[in-house]
Amino acid sequence: MIKIAVEKKVGGKYGHFELEVDTGFQLNKTTRILGPSGVGKTTLLKILAGLVLPDSGKVVFENELWYDGERGYSKKVQDRGVGFVFQDYALFPNMSVEKHLQYGSNDSSYISRLLELGEMTKMRDKLPRQLSGGQQQRLAIMRALSTKPKLLLMDEPFAALDSQLKHRLISGLKLLFTEQQTTVIVVTHQEDELSDENSLEFTLTTKED
Repeated sequence: MIKIAVEKKVGGKYGHFELEVDTGFQLNKTTRILGPSGVGKTTLLKILAGLVLPDSGKVVFENELWYDGERGYSKKVQDRGVGFVFQDYALFPNMSVEKHLQYGSNDSSYISRLLELGEMTKMRDKLPRQLSGGQQQRLAIMRALSTKPKLLLMDEPFAALDSQLKHRLISGLKLLFTEQQTTVIVVTHQEDELSDENSLEFTLTTKED
């Protein structure tokens, strides 16, 4: 179980508000984070990854303390075993598709499997600027998976994909998640994304200042 009970003041284009989350996420399951734009869904993912520190509270992953506001402790990002698919992809501009995956893994057979899963085998030598938006998004997903993370955080990961490609990719991802026992938390506005009888949902709301 991932237990998170945190508070964080958030400010941005949607105004200032207090993000308050007190919930648990099941391990080895996919949880879809729902809610309107501006309620703090991306901030929640970044708190879990350690990229944003809450103002107070605790985050515990499978009895391992990741954040404790009272003690002023936060487990390092690189030690959390988290993969993150960012909305803006956050790719390395001078690194080829294959190099992106090699950055996370030296297992050539696994890298080949990821390239096939993302339908990017013929693009292994291309740089991000040579890829379409959908190809960049698929690369961002494959890169996040390259480390075989125990927790995968995905922020609107399929927005740039057409429906047929998205369906094929999601089918392959579900098999991989089951095989690797990956805990997945995904922010989405689409009802059909990573949704099945085994997936869970959490709706995020905010408290106005």
